[in-house]
Amino acid sequence: MKLRRDIFQAISDPTRRAILVLLASQTMTAGAIAKNFDVARPTISKHIQILHECELVEANQQGREIHYQLKVEKMKELDHWLEQFRQLWEDRYNQLDDLLSTIKNKENGK
Repeated sequence: MKLRRDIFQAISDPTRRAILVLLASQTMTAGAIAKNFDVARPTISKHIQILHECELVEANQQGREIHYQLKVEKMKELDHWLEQFRQLWEDRYNQLDDLLSTIKNKENGK
């Protein structure tokens, strides 16, 4: 049985989020990704492996090189799940705006 990593644990790491940002614009090899960071290439490879295990990136062999790309559908799934909270936060911010306006109006004697 293949164990899968938790997607939220994977994206909690700032380096892995940065890798996702890089891959959002283009397909890259591990070496090309590693050039953007001040850590050893094996460290970046481990980060890529975790993202791959979470199905956030996919690997495509092209000759001797492996090219990584963002799995847009998986990111859409993540965004869809977050959307429920986004609406909740927007509603709460709107309620806070209304409350602050009411307080301000009372202070100004309106």
